[in-house]
Amino acid sequence: MYGNVWKKVFLIVLKGYVKKGRLEAGCDEAGRGCLAGPVFAAAVILPPNYKNKWLDDSKKIKESLRKELREEIQEKAIAWAVASCSPEEIDKMNILNASIHAMHRSLDQLNPEAEFILVDGNRFKPYKEVPFETFVKGDGRFLSIAAASILAKTYRDEFMEKIHEEFPGFDWKINKGYPTSHHRAYLIENGPSPYHRKSFRLKELQQIQLPL
Repeated sequence: MYGNVWKKVFLIVLKGYVKKGRLEAGCDEAGRGCLAGPVFAAAVILPPNYKNKWLDDSKKIKESLRKELREEIQEKAIAWAVASCSPEEIDKMNILNASIHAMHRSLDQLNPEAEFILVDGNRFKPYKEVPFETFVKGDGRFLSIAAASILAKTYRDEFMEKIHEEFPGFDWKINKGYPTSHHRAYLIENGPSPYHRKSFRLKELQQIQLPL
């Protein structure tokens, strides 16, 4: 179905829902640990009987497979949405709050609305009156969270590849804004771009004056 992709040696079947019979939305984010670019988040409501043996935490899946999975998720999901918070918003509210805010923005777009929310991680803030539960490593436990991780990751990667053309020296096409050795070295030598998060101050970047 997905071409010549690697096969799982030990097949782990992700759960489809917490409680059957309600519209459960999985939420996840991408880009929280980056030095540059927005943080993206996605919310996905999958059909109750949806199955996909390849769906997993986006970080464990090859890029080519992530793209194929994205197409299927968008085609078969009952509802899905992707949203983001800009570097300026991250600097203003901090990365944790910005990640949660981006999740709320994605939930705002769902039609139909979620009746229950599954969140990857251990931190979340109430969204309207909708009950929720957090799950550590939830993107490796529930299909809807894994689907959200795929959408958030692929949409953010595309954004970083696009802005790479404006500032190719940072090599965002490869590192996607994460603090690789090349990214850090180029930042130290040349200073930040308009896409950098000014509130991130790694030890090796202390010499750079990053205006808030």
